[in-house]
Amino acid sequence: MSNATHSIGGWSHAIIDYVIVALMLLGPSVAGFAGRQATWMYVFGVVLLVTSLLTRYPLGAMKAIAFPAHGAIETILGLLLLILPWMAEFARGIKSRNFYVAMGVMLLLVAALTDYRGRRVAR
Repeated sequence: MSNATHSIGGWSHAIIDYVIVALMLLGPSVAGFAGRQATWMYVFGVVLLVTSLLTRYPLGAMKAIAFPAHGAIETILGLLLLILPWMAEFARGIKSRNFYVAMGVMLLLVAALTDYRGRRVAR
């Protein structure tokens, strides 16, 4: 969303990423699901954590991934989170399915609202 006054900048995006990582890593035990549903969520959490640590944005540690590439990775993760319950045949688990859908929607929303090119209009 270039030139949008309601877009998310690098600092805010980085903070949101680490909050989402925490949700992904704590979510299965809090939401009450285990097994491969939980394992896959932990994998997504670790992938997002590593991606965040390697991104060239304010809270990235190694700054090896361009912020727009980070956005592409997040979009792919968000889409995978939305479809995995049905692809991996655990959509009947209401707790895990709903958690996956919520995490997918959250990632896609953050990706859609983020100004990856730093073109926000200052107020």
